[in-house]
Amino acid sequence: MYEFLMTPEQIEHRDNAREFAKSIDRQYLLDMDADKIKYPKEFIKEAARRGLVGIRVPKKYGGRGMHWADEVISLEEIAVNGYIMSCTYGVTGCLVPEAIMFSGTEEQKMKYLPGICKAEIFAAECLTEPRGGSDFFGATTTAVQDGDDFILNGQKRFIVGGEGADIFLVYAKTNPEGGPQNSMTCFIVERDMGVKTEYQYGLMGCRGGGTARLVFDNVRVPKENVLGGVNNAYPTFYQMMIPERFGTAAMTIGAARPALEIATDYTMKRKAFGKTINRFQGVSFKIAEAAIKLDACRSVIYTTAQAVDSGKCEPEYVRRLCSQSKKFVTESCWDVANLSMQCMGGIGYTDVYPIEKIVRDLRLATIWTGTSEIMLNIVQHEWYTERREELKNLSKRNSECDCINAFADGEKIYE
Repeated sequence: MYEFLMTPEQIEHRDNAREFAKSIDRQYLLDMDADKIKYPKEFIKEAARRGLVGIRVPKKYGGRGMHWADEVISLEEIAVNGYIMSCTYGVTGCLVPEAIMFSGTEEQKMKYLPGICKAEIFAAECLTEPRGGSDFFGATTTAVQDGDDFILNGQKRFIVGGEGADIFLVYAKTNPEGGPQNSMTCFIVERDMGVKTEYQYGLMGCRGGGTARLVFDNVRVPKENVLGGVNNAYPTFYQMMIPERFGTAAMTIGAARPALEIATDYTMKRKAFGKTINRFQGVSFKIAEAAIKLDACRSVIYTTAQAVDSGKCEPEYVRRLCSQSKKFVTESCWDVANLSMQCMGGIGYTDVYPIEKIVRDLRLATIWTGTSEIMLNIVQHEWYTERREELKNLSKRNSECDCINAFADGEKIYE
């Protein structure tokens, strides 16, 4: 977010998150990338100590009671240490609390939210299955009621925090014959109920976040842990698209920012043909393009945060804004990383500079929490719906008529 748009309180919040990011020892980051650290509990605990976990959780449950405009500030600053830092931080401190705040009972909120905000409880969300990810409502994980419990069977994969989390937000089929809006139930499943971490993935980037495959083999979950009602996971899933997609977009800016900063510094020092390479437009124009992309990303993120926080926008419009933010920002930040590496030349492709790690990490951004293609599908659907409503209500000028032959006979043929 731009500083000139921040309140004094937000600047203080930004500085707190920035100081936290600066305090992390470089060896900790290197050990995560080397998979020596499987899940960064110490990192999240320190974030909680500084009041950076549960930003939007109401104060009565141990959070800060702030807004999305505040959340995106911390997401960007924390991601400067690496994309996976904001991924793990965001999943446990932003994403899972969103579901509990939105759909949880008072008992569930009191049981889980204070512990999450203090980083005494670590949380993860379980969506993707071995058979697919984008086809969410085709899930094969099942839960069958048995008295006062549900028996959960199935697998989830690519789960950030699968190794390390204490509780899991799990979606399962409870009404196989139903449609998307009445076939699934969301559960809060505690690891001690019998959740097994079967396999931890070797990832190209974003290592150290405990990304694993989870197995639910006759896991008994009490009915008190149903979130939002039986066969009623749809509203929770729909709401979760805000932190899933918008939150992911916001953190990507922070992960890409160091690439541009490093490349900018390098081009002011590196000499070729008798002058620093930032004097060559072939280099400096790439830096300029990357800077433009990051600023455009911040504008999109800030506008979307304002839309969500305002409460004045229709849910469908928020859904479009979040989806297009996810696509535009993640793809733009991927471009920033690649432009930065191009300016660095061969040295950028080595581990002498962290550009190569940033490129590895950011390749995930356009894939997880909904691919760019899924985002386009959502955006086009909502856009066409909005346009049809405008045409129906005659709410805008019909610019199609503003040309000489707008009413020429026989020219506008649609069938």
